[in-house]
Amino acid sequence: MSEAMTTDLYEVTMALSYVREAMTAPATFDLYVRDLPPERGFLVAAGLEPALDFLSGFRVGPEDVAAYAAAARRPYEDLEPLLGLGFDGEVRAVPEGRIVLAGEPLLELTAPLPQAQLVETYLLGQLSHQTTIASKAARCVVAAEGRPVVDFSLRRTHGPWSGLQSARLSAMTGFTATSNVAAAAAYGIEATGTMAHAYIEAFPDEETAFRAFARTHPGPVTFLVDTYDTATGVATAARVLRELDSGPLGSIRLDSGDLGEEAARAREILDAAGLPEVRIVASGGLDEYAIEELIRSGAPIDVYAVGTRMGVSADAASLDTAYKMVAYDGRPVMKLSSAKATAPGTKQVWRRSGFADVIGERDELPPHGGAPLLETVMREGLRTGAPDTLDRARRRFDTDLAGLPPHARRIRRPAPPRPATSAGLARLAGRVRRRIEVRLAAGGEASGRQAA
Repeated sequence: MSEAMTTDLYEVTMALSYVREAMTAPATFDLYVRDLPPERGFLVAAGLEPALDFLSGFRVGPEDVAAYAAAARRPYEDLEPLLGLGFDGEVRAVPEGRIVLAGEPLLELTAPLPQAQLVETYLLGQLSHQTTIASKAARCVVAAEGRPVVDFSLRRTHGPWSGLQSARLSAMTGFTATSNVAAAAAYGIEATGTMAHAYIEAFPDEETAFRAFARTHPGPVTFLVDTYDTATGVATAARVLRELDSGPLGSIRLDSGDLGEEAARAREILDAAGLPEVRIVASGGLDEYAIEELIRSGAPIDVYAVGTRMGVSADAASLDTAYKMVAYDGRPVMKLSSAKATAPGTKQVWRRSGFADVIGERDELPPHGGAPLLETVMREGLRTGAPDTLDRARRRFDTDLAGLPPHARRIRRPAPPRPATSAGLARLAGRVRRRIEVRLAAGGEASGRQAA
């Protein structure tokens, strides 16, 4: 499938209309997040690099026109005016790894109107998803307070490509390693891994399994100790680790139960065996909330392995992201819909100390102490520089995180939804009953049954 097929049918029909109406003047669209998820203090900009790759290769070919025509149930000739359309516009964007706030453009695109319209869905999908995951991963790093956090998300993400993105984004925001082999190879991330419970179960007992694993992996090893009885597993692992002469000792991993209590018991067993340097790795349903609670309780956990809840951003799986036209053919435009109004014109975001950001017009003078967030990354359809690197994005994140105010870093669980009260249910039942009675009076028994 080509880049040009990654679109919605309504964008195709609008672009075709624009071409037929000769509405091909430059249009500017802002892509931004309307509101932060509950109890979130910041977002991490991500997804720009694949978006620029997409735009660089965007061109409508014959197979794309055929797909458009089939989807619209129209002859090929009707969609043929779109043939050959590519992207030759300008993109200004917040570089990956920067911390941003709600309402601030992540990306501002200016191109002939049909082009700008056809690329909407891909840009929204990439920046929305990747900003969501990067922001979740960043919160896990904040909660860990300097302790290593590693990515275990691949088997639970929404497909292997999502897993690859999660590994990259978590590395961008401070994770130290990933279990994802493809991501380690593609991005130069340190690979890490242990063993599954099935490995232990395949052997007659835990000790045999641990010794076999150590023979195959002569470097520091990590033994999974909670397959049967955790205390016994830790003691067995300690015995095997003490006998290894293969260099640095490894770790044990806890994956179930009360991780705080299990870690405290495991630490006692390891220390009593003369193994204070053996680290404790915890996994199993972790996110920033669980990590924060474990650290607050004083759990002696050295490394946190985070999977599902980071890889799918379980508590806030989507962002209220918008892609809205703000100028066309030299004139600012705006939307006035209730709760969804847009600000007209091209913009710049000025970062001031303490994240006291200011959104202004693109060409106005900056406020005192303000530094621009939006940078020109494409001009006439071409990148303005070499592709960005993961290391540079990581450095941007580290710098921004260091200046983020404490209140924005705070890990706070969203308040649970309030249960419906009996009084509230009674009011709802009364409204439904009155509605049925009105319909019965107006249309008889059949209308009443339909309304019910």
